[in-house]
Amino acid sequence: MTSFLQSLLDPKKNWLAAQHMKTISKRLRHYGLRYDDLYDPYYDLDVKEALNRLPREIVDARNQRLKRAMDLSMKHEYLPENLQAMQTPFRSYLQDMLALVKKEKSEREALGALPLYQRTIP
Repeated sequence: MTSFLQSLLDPKKNWLAAQHMKTISKRLRHYGLRYDDLYDPYYDLDVKEALNRLPREIVDARNQRLKRAMDLSMKHEYLPENLQAMQTPFRSYLQDMLALVKKEKSEREALGALPLYQRTIP
């Protein structure tokens, strides 16, 4: 059953998935974002931990892309066409670190250790 679902979501095998990926790519290029920029560190603590482990230059570039996207959105504008052509929306920088953080978290849970971070209500 899971292989059937994966084949449905794989853009190489499913035409609708490929069209969806193309649409997402176009919309991300309009604002100069990458797909990994859409992960919210306030929603998922694993994302926050992964961002903390990344080099400062990568996090600064992410923040700059997000600020530029918000600025363009507020002005109701898009990036110029020549800059849109240079964008790489599906070039990942967060997935490897996020997978490592999730693996460490599941390993700690399997061993019965306390989590490294917990959401607290102020």
